[in-house]
Parts: sequence; C-alpha cells; structure tokens
Amino acid sequence: MNNKITSILFSALITGTVSFTTISAQNTAKPNIILIMVDDMGYSDLGNYGSEIKTPNLDKLASEGLRLREFYNNSICAPTRASLLTGQYQHKAGVGFFDVNLGLPAYQGYLNKESLTLGEVFHFGGYSTILSGKWHVGSEDQAQWPNQRGFDKFYGILKGASNYFDTKPLPFGKTPYPVKLIRNNEELHPKDDSYYFTDEIGNNAITFLDEQNKENKPFFLYLAFTAPHWPLQAKPVDIAKYRGKFDEGWDILREKRIEKLKANGILPANQTISPRDPEVPEWSKLTYDEKQFWKAKMEVYAAMVDNMDQNVGKVLDKLKALKKDKNTLIIFISDNGAQGGFNTYNPLGRGLVRNDGPVGTSGSFDYQEQNWAYLSNTPLQQYKNNMHEGGFSSPFIAWFPSKIKAGRIDKGTGHIIDLAPTFYELAGIEYPKNYNNVNTNPLPGKSLLPVLFDNVSEVNRGEPLFWERAGNRAVRDGKWKLVSIYPSYEWELYNLETDRGETTNVAQQNPGIVNKLSASYFEWADRTGVVEYSKFRLKPEVMPGGASLKK
Repeated sequence: MNNKITSILFSALITGTVSFTTISAQNTAKPNIILIMVDDMGYSDLGNYGSEIKTPNLDKLASEGLRLREFYNNSICAPTRASLLTGQYQHKAGVGFFDVNLGLPAYQGYLNKESLTLGEVFHFGGYSTILSGKWHVGSEDQAQWPNQRGFDKFYGILKGASNYFDTKPLPFGKTPYPVKLIRNNEELHPKDDSYYFTDEIGNNAITFLDEQNKENKPFFLYLAFTAPHWPLQAKPVDIAKYRGKFDEGWDILREKRIEKLKANGILPANQTISPRDPEVPEWSKLTYDEKQFWKAKMEVYAAMVDNMDQNVGKVLDKLKALKKDKNTLIIFISDNGAQGGFNTYNPLGRGLVRNDGPVGTSGSFDYQEQNWAYLSNTPLQQYKNNMHEGGFSSPFIAWFPSKIKAGRIDKGTGHIIDLAPTFYELAGIEYPKNYNNVNTNPLPGKSLLPVLFDNVSEVNRGEPLFWERAGNRAVRDGKWKLVSIYPSYEWELYNLETDRGETTNVAQQNPGIVNKLSASYFEWADRTGVVEYSKFRLKPEVMPGGASLKK
C-alpha cells in the first residue's frame, strides 16, 4: 500500500468515514510485529552476547537474524518506556524524570496526548494491539492506562515493579509501593504463590494471540517482561539449573564473557573494555560465607533470565502454530543496563531487603547489586541511571525470516526513539500530524529498516542523539560521545570508535568538539523541555525512580 493510500485511510479512520472492517481485509498481508523488552538486564546477560545463562530461544533468533553492537535506551525504566511507546525523547512525551508528577509538562509523569503510543497508531492503522507485562508510563488516572492509550488487550502491572509470586505492596520503608495486577481495566486478585509473574506474562500473551487470530488483522504485540528486575524471585526448578554455575565469581566470569564477546564479533578486536570497578571486591578475597551469599543471588538472577527466555519460546511456538511466523518481525531489547549500587548505600535502604525467606523465594526482597551488575554489563562502564555505556546500552536482536540475513552482527548505533518510525514504515502507516484534534509531536528518530533489511551497517542519522535523566547528560555524534554525571557539570569526551570502554577522556585535547556538542545539547534541552535537575526538590516518596543506587 503506498503512502498516499495510507494517508487517505488514516484521514478516513480519524474522521470516522471508514470502518475498521473495511480496511481489515486489505491489511491481512501486512507484517505482524512483536516487541520484547526485559527489565534491568545487562548488556552481556544473554547467551548469544557472551553469558553463562541459557537463553536458547533468543539465541535461535540471534543466529537466524541480526544483532547490533550499539543500541541505546534511556538508562532507566519509565523514561525508556515513554520513548519506546511514543518514539519521542522522554521529556517531550511527559516522562522526563519518572512516573511521578513534578509539576511541569515535560515532567508530568504520564504520556501526554501530543505523543501517540504504538498502540494508538497501530490500532488506527488497522492492527490488533496487545500488551502483556509492564506499563509504567501513567497509573493514577484510568485515562492513562494501556486500554485507554490504544491497546485492545492488556495484562500486567501499571507501575514499575511487583513481586513475582503475589501482589503484596513492595517494602519501601514508610511508603509501601502498591501493586495492581490488571487485565483489560479490571484488577485481579490471585492467591499468593498461585502463579509466577513471568509465566503469566507469557501465558496471557498466548491467550491474546489466540483471541486475535479470529480478527483477520495483523497484530502488534508488546511483550514487556519485568524480569530480571528486583525482587530476585524465581521458581525452584529454574534456580536448580544454576547451582554452582557462578562459583568462579565475577572476576573470572567477566574475563570469560569478554573472550566470548570477542569470539562472536560483538566486541571488535580494536575496542577497549572498561577498567575494573574499584568498588567491587576481588572474588578471591571473599570469605566462604560471603561467596555463598553472593552466588545465591546470581543463581536466582540467572533463573529469572532463563525463565523469561522460556516464555519467549512459548510465544514463538504459538506464532508457528498460528502459521504467522513467516510474516512477523521480532525485536528484543532491554530497558537499561544492570543496576549498580549496594544496599548499604541505597537511599531506599530503609526497607529494601525483606528476608522472610531465602533469596529467590516469595518471602525475600533483594537485588543483584553492583558486584554482579559489574559482570552483567561486561565490557562496559557503569550501571543503570548513568550515561556511560553500561547504563544505557542494550543487546538488540531482530528476526524476520527471509527479510533479515541470518547471523548478521552490525554496529547499528540505534536508539529507542528509532523503533516507532521503523515499525510504522514497515507497516505502511503514516504517523498523523493531527489526532483527535490534537497536533502531534513529530517523530525525531530514524527508521532502522535500512539496517535490518538492506545490510546497512549503521543508521545514517545526520544529527546527534541526546540524553538527560536526573541531571545526567550525554550526546552521541558519530564516533564522539560527550557525557557528564550529576552533580558534576564537567564534560567528558570519548572516541567510541576505539574506546567504548570509556577509558580515555579526550575533552582537553578536543575543546572545539566539546564546545560544538555542548552547544547542540543545550539547544536540544531547551526545545525539548529539559529543566536543570538541581531545581527540583524531590520528596522521599518519589525516590524509588529518582535516585541512582550508585553511592
């Protein structure tokens, strides 16, 4: 369908002059799209990116499809999801800080009407729209919920986290974090320990696909797993697979991951790796009891990733059973890097660890902490909520039989804002300039289709990429990356062409580049609605999303 016809259909749909049934038959040959996102998983935690963790289903997609070395998110949950769902920089979408309202349009904590969601655009493009998993871009008013923002079917949580075996409030000291489990606007109340949330995300996706199969439309499925986000909780059968698998500790396993990354082409031979994190103790110097404590954590974390992969496999099996596997694009990404920090220094430490049972059980509340996040983000520097490479670099897998050449590994340099224009171009949907009498924000990203289908090694962007989150800032322009971490205002400059480990700050040697990129950052910040972070006086109850767990 050409763009002119698509535009006419769009206008007709919005004005109500054409029914959905009229266009559904014309759309049956359009490709289906599945977008899979995991939560707080590090750059090298998949088997096909160098990990010890078994991820055979995602490994299969990688071997039959494409992996990118460079793909960026927004370094933390809600802002990443705001950009993912709208194709906007998160401030433009209204979620500049987190899912809390700080009193300004760019920081209202939920998606604005000017930024259309993937659900809305695909729905009005004649697609069935499905979301199973985590929303996290508006929960206070039902008008902000998925079913009201374009998704025909929704199962999952509205906020940022939940237990995996129950819906009890999460322990945040004096302000317990409420959890609501929702299916299509109705709150569910399952019995404690009657389910495992990752399995239910997969199961509901499969149910929705069966229901959608009767609609004679293509579909868009957003599969938004919470795994392996805290709390570390997994099924005993999955934990058992990893007993003893991390006995060597983070130092030796990091070196092994680096060798695997080099061997499979993810880490080019001329690239640097980040230096050893001085805050992470040497494994060999830990006591026996300390090693047992730390091994147990990573065994549970690995089990959570493993179970997520199992559920990806269930969805793939359903896709094949419905005979839709040959006409479906699948994209896999993570919402940020692994989470650093230690509970000792955690500003939420008033109650973050709840030990009513061993780590991994429904009575425990713990997270990976920096020692293992150091392994998960191999070979990159820093962690979630940080603008160094470990904070916002994601593994990226794309799979589409006969469309994507099998086994490819390319540079890419894609960004989360690129997914919406990629999907809309593939689906033949023209993003509307006006929707329900509201002028929409234009899409700033670039389509990745030349990279996916035409063997182009990276995005031809023509302009820098920008980030800001809680005062942390970054600019990426070609090989150059400019970055500063709050509260410092000093810019660091790195040549990522050879120094992705960010080992050598060359700002002093290149003042002209620093000035140019800095000027472009402030121009972007001004037109995007970014407000200097120091002007906000955050209350303790908003800190779950606001504070880096880095000490």
